[in-house]
Amino acid sequence: MAAESFKFNQDSSWKFCQVFGDVAAIEDVKEEDLISSIEFNTTGDFLAAGDHGGRVVLFERVEKTPKSPSGTRHRHSAQYRFFTEFQSHEQEFDYLRSLEIDEKINQIRWCHPQAGAHFLLTTNDKTVKLWKVYERKSKQLASMSAAPRPAGTVQIPRLVGSKSVLSAAPKRVFNNAHAYHINSLSLSSDGVTFLSADDLRINMWSTERPETAFNVVDIRPPNLDNLVEVITAAECHPGEAATFAYGTSKGVIRLCDLRASALCDFGSKSFNESTAGQPPKSFYQEIASSISDLHFSKDGKYMFSRDFLTLKVWDVAMESRPLHTIPIHDSLKPHLPHLFEQDVIFDKFECAVSPSGSHVLTGSYNNNFHIYDRMGRGGICIEASRERATRKRGATKTPRLTKTRARGQGLIGNVDTARKILHMGWHPTEDIIAVATATNMFVYAGTRAQ
Repeated sequence: MAAESFKFNQDSSWKFCQVFGDVAAIEDVKEEDLISSIEFNTTGDFLAAGDHGGRVVLFERVEKTPKSPSGTRHRHSAQYRFFTEFQSHEQEFDYLRSLEIDEKINQIRWCHPQAGAHFLLTTNDKTVKLWKVYERKSKQLASMSAAPRPAGTVQIPRLVGSKSVLSAAPKRVFNNAHAYHINSLSLSSDGVTFLSADDLRINMWSTERPETAFNVVDIRPPNLDNLVEVITAAECHPGEAATFAYGTSKGVIRLCDLRASALCDFGSKSFNESTAGQPPKSFYQEIASSISDLHFSKDGKYMFSRDFLTLKVWDVAMESRPLHTIPIHDSLKPHLPHLFEQDVIFDKFECAVSPSGSHVLTGSYNNNFHIYDRMGRGGICIEASRERATRKRGATKTPRLTKTRARGQGLIGNVDTARKILHMGWHPTEDIIAVATATNMFVYAGTRAQ
């Protein structure tokens, strides 16, 4: 389907709630402080953010949202506070390949809680870790009495309990199974297996057996000179534990079923937009068509894929073409060669799906994020900005250029490619979203009852 035109309304149905992070000019931001992943837990009462420094920060909902008599929840309770922080990954060195392995958190996935403890899967480029976050009661030695004791008696020290302390402990480490950089983690609907994907392989793991990985996709050719595509994203089906999908750098989505084959190199279904009758893509268009993120709707009937220029909505029952192709960066099409030279064309924009599957969230430049209707009936564009959050509705905004922006670097027309939203998450049951700029995380909520 040809790209459609979408009308943008200002942020009339979404309201800014809060922001986490430091206020700093773009040129003053430290690399290790850049946010690299955001994920709500299965209930939405906790929110995790990972950064380039290998840290994971957890936020807890301030108030468990009370329900009204009609069973709905209301926006005013969408407030989070700092819960705990831990160092998930450290920088390593691969001596066999003479490569440094960055500590950057590529993805975070929450597992099902057990016995009051929270479990998270985190990954950098090579290693997946399962973390347990729990409260433990620390004990300390009671003070010894200084009173004189009868001869021949021994005073035995006593341990007394003190306040609870939050702890994070690595329960299992899943490593030595990926030769290339891990780009995706996805927990299966059974809650006990998960997928990890790199450029050429997808492995399936059991959360209980870190020593064994089952290879379910391997697209590595016998000769790497013949390599034509790589895996860029993978996602488990929300209801079928044996089904998953992965996207490639060619813009192709393959839907796989492990019940049909234990090795799903080509997939049982292939979703690819037909190019019949159209001129061949240029080198830069080929790069821009690479899928950067892929998600199912909660009912598993739809898939949403994001590439550099567009957001596509797919019906799982129709492989020939997407239901809708939503243009995101139409104005940047003539500038693809320039974006390639600056490596901007390789930015990996994510997307997130609403609980009902009726809307999809994705990011853009100028610190903008977009929320689109699945059926193509329109969308809204909101700028994530501290200034905008405090500005009165209807007030005009004068762009504030940093020194770097004032020199024109990163500016293409009115698009500032240095200010971008790549990472985001949508609450599993309510209209609450979290989006990340460089070092800030913004939380927004729908103004209507959920």
